[in-house]
Amino acid sequence: MSQLEHHVRSSIDIEKQVEPVVHKRFARLRYGLLNTYRRLFGLAFMGNLIAFIVVMARDRFLLDCINACAINILVCGLARQPLVVNALFVSLCAVPRSAPLRLRHLACKIFHLGGVHSGTGVASCVWYIGFLAVYTYQYQPSPVATAVLVLGYLILAVLILTVGVSTPKFRMMHHDWFELTHRFSSWAVLALFWALLLTFASQQQPSMGGFLVSQPAFWAIIIVTIAIIQPWVMLRRVQVMAEPLSKHAIRLHFSHTSIMYGQGISISKHPLRDWHSFATITDRFDTPDTRFSCLISKAGDWTSSIISQPANRVWVRGVPIYGFGYVMRVFSRIIVVTTGSGIGPCLSFIDDDNRPQMRVVWQTKSPLQTYSQRTIDLVHKMDPDPLVIDTNISGRVDMLQDVLRLHQEFKAEAVCVISNPMVTKKLVNDLEERGVYAYGPIFDS
Repeated sequence: MSQLEHHVRSSIDIEKQVEPVVHKRFARLRYGLLNTYRRLFGLAFMGNLIAFIVVMARDRFLLDCINACAINILVCGLARQPLVVNALFVSLCAVPRSAPLRLRHLACKIFHLGGVHSGTGVASCVWYIGFLAVYTYQYQPSPVATAVLVLGYLILAVLILTVGVSTPKFRMMHHDWFELTHRFSSWAVLALFWALLLTFASQQQPSMGGFLVSQPAFWAIIIVTIAIIQPWVMLRRVQVMAEPLSKHAIRLHFSHTSIMYGQGISISKHPLRDWHSFATITDRFDTPDTRFSCLISKAGDWTSSIISQPANRVWVRGVPIYGFGYVMRVFSRIIVVTTGSGIGPCLSFIDDDNRPQMRVVWQTKSPLQTYSQRTIDLVHKMDPDPLVIDTNISGRVDMLQDVLRLHQEFKAEAVCVISNPMVTKKLVNDLEERGVYAYGPIFDS
């Protein structure tokens, strides 16, 4: 019996009971409806909403609305800016492992930064609607005022489109359309906002320049413009070495830059079309001729095309960005749970000499045939005794009991789940309801 066969068989045959775990009170409310992402969204949005109601009820100052809108656009943009994200991840995840577990648990929640991004994005739309409503009410016909009004309603239409395509359901069903629409509509809003701000300022006395420099909106829009342009200044086409693994998976190897533990890159076949983000794996263990790689499995039209027709050059932009995997370094002992190609992001753990001790649970179909022996060997570098569940033999199984058992046996501090949205959400919620610190990236992490 081979080593891999042993792990597969053990995952099916072992029926060791785990100790009963007391469910936390209000767990389904806290970890389901009010998860961290939604709490961050709520804090960002509700704080703005309260301030908005106060402004509308008391003063209705146009400048308050336009400045608040611009500041929220700034925070929204910076929450997705690679250099800012990297700085936040490195700063918060510098908390030592000797710190209380509760503190480390809070620090690693930085990967839910998307809640701030979406919360401030929606809040900026509310402030903008307030500005436009007051301006329309106070409108007095003139060429400049009419130009401001036309620009204003054009921006509103684009803002509504941007928010509409960002809803979770639309993103899940039409990801490519979401990405294209979201990117170009965001650029359009920024350009139109510049035009609106300059047109609005042109009617101010005594000096247009003096008025602009005195407004927070002017400086906020300058900063967010620089933040958006920066990654595209670094746009380039790089060579890639494709390593076909099977009809369902491929590994792309890169040499154009170095990567750090827990980082990912975005790649595209065309710079103005769809971009896809992947976690990186160091190549120093099995492919010393290249610096790093990413594992891609079939999950849509784009991935299918790059597997069937491997590219030798792809587009990259900006710098490698820290992601979900990086936050796991704050723990000493973790359980890594994944399905299918989720093993790719998990393999990024092997590049950190100070990585936590870990056990691996991997459920996938025909792992050896789909991902090759080299991938299996990398899994064994993370965990010499991984629990590999071959669904071709066992069918899909609920991994909760296996994870709870390993959590108790290994005395793990946390569980890291990387899978499809449905499995990730269910498993993370089930574990959190039982008092286990569990984490998994969602659609907007």
